[in-house]
Amino acid sequence: MGLKTASSLSCILRKCVPHLAISRAKQTHAQILVYGFISNVTLQTDLLLVYSKCGVLQDARQVFDKMVDRNMHSWNILIASYAHNCMFYDALGVFDSFLKMGFRPDHFTLPPVFKASAGIGDSYLGKMLHGWVIRIGFEEYVVVGGSIMDFYAKCGNLVDAWRCFVNLSMRDSIVWNVMIGALGKACFFRHALECFRDMLNDGVKMDSRTVPSILSVCGGEGNLMKGKEIHAQVVKHHIFGWDVAIGNSLIDMYAKCGCLHDSEKVFRTMNKSNLVTWTSMISCYGVHGKGEEALALFKKMKYCGFQPNCVTITAILASCSHSGLIDQGQKIFYSINLDYGFDPSVEHYACMVDLLGRFGDLEEAFELIKNMKSAPTASVWGALLAGCLVHKNVEIGEIAAHCLFELEPRNSSNYIALCGIYYSRGMWDGVSRTRAKMRELGMVKTPGCSWITVAGRVHKFYQRDFSHPETEMIHEMLHGICPRVGDREMATKSCQA
Repeated sequence: MGLKTASSLSCILRKCVPHLAISRAKQTHAQILVYGFISNVTLQTDLLLVYSKCGVLQDARQVFDKMVDRNMHSWNILIASYAHNCMFYDALGVFDSFLKMGFRPDHFTLPPVFKASAGIGDSYLGKMLHGWVIRIGFEEYVVVGGSIMDFYAKCGNLVDAWRCFVNLSMRDSIVWNVMIGALGKACFFRHALECFRDMLNDGVKMDSRTVPSILSVCGGEGNLMKGKEIHAQVVKHHIFGWDVAIGNSLIDMYAKCGCLHDSEKVFRTMNKSNLVTWTSMISCYGVHGKGEEALALFKKMKYCGFQPNCVTITAILASCSHSGLIDQGQKIFYSINLDYGFDPSVEHYACMVDLLGRFGDLEEAFELIKNMKSAPTASVWGALLAGCLVHKNVEIGEIAAHCLFELEPRNSSNYIALCGIYYSRGMWDGVSRTRAKMRELGMVKTPGCSWITVAGRVHKFYQRDFSHPETEMIHEMLHGICPRVGDREMATKSCQA
């Protein structure tokens, strides 16, 4: 009778897992206590699993701590649960206890430990674990190899991430997605697209995680043709049409490719939306200088029951800044704490400084920085320096620049901006000093770059670069166009006069 009851209770707990039925699980836990089965290892492990899957980690830890006989499965469940919920130090603490108890990790133990290592930015620990994986022969497991690759990618080590990727004998969609996402995040857009093509040629179909990554790549490179091609695939596979993350990525991709109308169309036709959807569309309006539309959508979003978060506020403040809506921007900024229940973040201050700087209110912007509760970051001082460059303010510009020199000693653009302020005021000593400092530090100005996609091929043009095979023809065309543009400008000025 007892064994039958324990078995039936175990069955109930396992049925609770896919449905996240926490109330039913707690009722079953009470029955286990009543029947006196709490020492049953199988039931303890089932309880640990259901509490972990439901995100009730405090209860999961209590069950784990009371277990006398912890098996491999129970250790793996708790480590994975902590890592999944971004409690990385807790995950590593349990892993340390696991090792001290004499257990040897298996291919289920290691992936969450690599995730925790990346989460705390401990590259040394991750590399040490990688060496361990090689010694015990787990590299061939796709789940382990993929987690190592993901660890290196998140730590910004693309060379080792690529090496792990190439060495994997089997690659599933998860592995391909990690590599495509890592390349895209590092702005290696062409390589990310090549990786995507290789994935398809390998017979691996794109899934709901592949699509947002590759759409982000298309937006980053401005490859509208490829973006539309992916959109067509999404429409063809109806299952993707209900995916909110894909819809959000389409909105972002079209906006980055200059097609705001298509972003709006995707937004209007989405079956479901979330806060990211609204925030993305607000940001798109802001980037395209449509501040009034961004404010109207922000108001509508709140009316529809969505509570803005930090990212949404950053998007609407940036929209106000790009459109010169200083009064509306200030109203939102100074009501953040009262209306939304959190303090302004560094990003919000940067947006506000940018807004004030564009209007020439540099003293007010500087006072705002001095009154910040946290230390100003490079983005805040950078916004102030940009405003000083536009309005030729040497005094505040020097303060902002020297703060940036401390925060970003290898960023040449800060020196170039200060040099530009001196140049605009005819302060040639300042120009000479700044350029001499750049030479001393071995800094070189990054050349300006623009690009255009023609027939699926990206053509890049750098400042003072004549390496394009059709340079001569392009320059002939420009020389033909420029006089006409000049004539039109003169005619326009004459009419205005």
